[in-house]
Parts: sequence; C-alpha cells; structure tokens
Amino acid sequence: MSTPKRYAMVGLGDRARMYTGAVLGEYRSTGELVALCDVNQSRMRWHNRSFQSAFGRAPVPEYGPQDFERLLNEQRVDVVIVSSVDRTHARYIVAALEHGCDVITEKPLTVDAGSCQRIVDAVKGHRGQVTVAFNYRYAPRNSAVRRVLAAGKIGSVLSVHFEWLLDTQHGADYFRRWHRDKRNSGGLMVHKASHHFDLVNWWLGARPETVFGFGRLGFYGRQNAEERGETRFYERAHGSEVAHNDPFALDLASDAVRRGLYLEAEADDGYLRDRSVFSDGISIEDDMALVVRYSTGATLTYHLTAYSPWEGYRVAFNGDRGRLELEVVERSHVSESRDGEGARETGERLVLQPLWGKARELPIEGATGGGHGGADDRLLEALFGDGDVDDPLGRRSSHVDGVLAILPGIGANISFASGRPVDLTSLVRF
Repeated sequence: MSTPKRYAMVGLGDRARMYTGAVLGEYRSTGELVALCDVNQSRMRWHNRSFQSAFGRAPVPEYGPQDFERLLNEQRVDVVIVSSVDRTHARYIVAALEHGCDVITEKPLTVDAGSCQRIVDAVKGHRGQVTVAFNYRYAPRNSAVRRVLAAGKIGSVLSVHFEWLLDTQHGADYFRRWHRDKRNSGGLMVHKASHHFDLVNWWLGARPETVFGFGRLGFYGRQNAEERGETRFYERAHGSEVAHNDPFALDLASDAVRRGLYLEAEADDGYLRDRSVFSDGISIEDDMALVVRYSTGATLTYHLTAYSPWEGYRVAFNGDRGRLELEVVERSHVSESRDGEGARETGERLVLQPLWGKARELPIEGATGGGHGGADDRLLEALFGDGDVDDPLGRRSSHVDGVLAILPGIGANISFASGRPVDLTSLVRF
C-alpha cells in the first residue's frame, strides 16, 4: 500500500462535504485531511465539529486565504482540493503547483481565458498535476454513449443537438447565491455548462474551435418579475414575511447543514445564501443558445434553460451511419402536489437507430444509485482509491480538459456581448 497522501481542503461550502467525507471516511487508509482554508472562520469551525461527530476526528488546522502558502509549508501538503468560489480557483491552483503539490479542483477550472493561461503555464513549469472533478464522465449512461460512439455504431458524428434543463429548484439556486454575479462564476455558460461541453469534447474526442450564441436573463430578476405583474419583493428570505408565500424562497433555518454553514456564519463575511431570485443585482443569464464547431468538423447546437418544470437533458448525435439519442429525466417536477399528477417519469433511455434500420433501446450497464446517476461514487474511487483505477474510457480529466470545457462558455460570454462568432483557438496557448 502506498503512503497516505496529505490533503488540504480549500473552500468549505456545502460541496466540500463530498470530498472531506471521502477522505475522512471510506478512503481514510489512503489519505489524511491535514488543513482547511476558507474566508469564513465560522464555516471552518462547523466542518471541524462535524468531523468530530461523524468520524471521531480531532479538529483540523484552519487557515484564511492570506495564509494559504503558510498552510502548504506547515502541513506538508501533497494534494490541494479546491472547492472555493470559481474566480478564486486559479490563485489556489497556481500557488499549489508552485509548491510542488497536485491539485483536485471542482469544475469549472476557472472563469476566464487569462486565468486559464496562468494555469497552463504553471503546469508546464512545475511537476504537479491538475485533475478536474468532472463527475458526469463517470455516470454509466454517459459512459454508454462514449462506448457506442467509439465503436462507430453511427459512423462519423456530423452534428450534435444538446438540450439541458435546470428546474425551478436547482436552476433557481444559482440566482440566490454567489453564482448570480458573473464576475464570480463566469455565468452558467462557464459554471454549469462546462459539465456539458466536457461531455461533448469527451464523447467526440474533439476540441471546440468556434462558438456563436445568444443569452439573456428572461425569467429571474426583478425586472422580469415586474413585467409578469409581481408587486411584492424582498432581498433575502430569512426574516421576510413576503418570502413565506414564495415557492422560490430558501429557508436556511429549517436545514441544519445550511443553517450552520451559512446562516450562522453570516457575521464573518456578510455572505447571504438566500437572496431572492427576483431581486436586483443578477448579472448572469438564465436562457442560452449556442452553436459550436469542433476540430472534427462536427457542429453542436446547445440550449440551457434554468427555469424548467423538470430537470434533465436530451442529447442526439447524427452520424453518417445512423443516430444515437439519450434522454435523462433526473427530477420529474417541482411541485407541492401530493399526487404528482402530470409529472414525468424519471429515468434514462438510450436509443440507437442505424440508417435503413429499426430503432432499438440499448441497455445502460452499471448501477445508477447515488449522486449524479451513480457518478459521484465512481469519481471518488478514481480520485482517492488505492492504486491505479482501470480507465479504458479516459474519464480522468486533466487541466487541458478543464480548459477545453470552459472555452465554449468563455467564448459564449464574448459572443453574447459582441454579437459575433468567437475563435476559441486564439484564447489560450497550450
């Protein structure tokens, strides 16, 4: 057995729990959590208390962002896990690489072309490696698509149509929290769609070269609500009488984790986790449509909607020998109705139709339980398991994959503003 690795966790929001739980729990024999880093002291203390109650673990040393380099030196860190606000990723990734550490980072890798270049250059100049946690690559349904395309079942892929729907539970959440400011997240084209562009890159074995798109804030935001006739507004849900009747309101006090991580930590940094999705100050889009051209000549038409009544995605591949279609319903509806009347059936369906042949549904092998259709558990095994994990599909994602996944979104933001196509090959030098 190899020597356990020493991990530092940067960014202690809710998403960090997946990583800390893995290192302290199932993978405690292969790694040790040795440090926490966050802008919010109360949030780090909450995590340390949870480590004690859930794992019997003594408190882990806590550091602020200004002490990050001291953390790396004092704790002799091998791997830094980055789950902070997206715009801060590059700072931690580059500093970790300069100290000889490896990095595991949440998607997106970063938010703009300049910080992409900083990361690419840092990897070239140092021995550390960067892994981007693209969990959707590990979902059995997405792996099944990869296998079918790689086997040439529909021949050469000429075009792809991809529609992703975020519902009024999940989609709305990006408009309550820090993601609503494009400076923090790059907007949903970077923060969320990087998952989807990474899948297309991986499925096709191709690089995106040109993008053109339209994006707008058409549903969320105060102005849109006013135009629909709304007259009562609030800034944040906690303590608001108006929010009691708003199905979009987030009740932090009723959830022990959110209460501890956010509501009871507000005094440290003033961060409000429960902003109204119909307040002012939202600078990201909620409806986006793109056309992307790839290095193979294939084209992608892509649409992301963040206010749908159901959540999931549809993707279709048109090849010179047939067509492959995947439909996934992750959540059937968002409703208070007890009988669920009118709800879609959750599940997944993969259909292959050759030219001149009958359509047939293909089996999707592998359990689909767990987070993101069974993807999260497989990702954690690949990241923290002991020894090399068999990876015939090339699921593990490097910094190059991370850059290629956000280039269409970075270019889309430029195109939204300019009204022109954007050459993605000129944005970052590999």
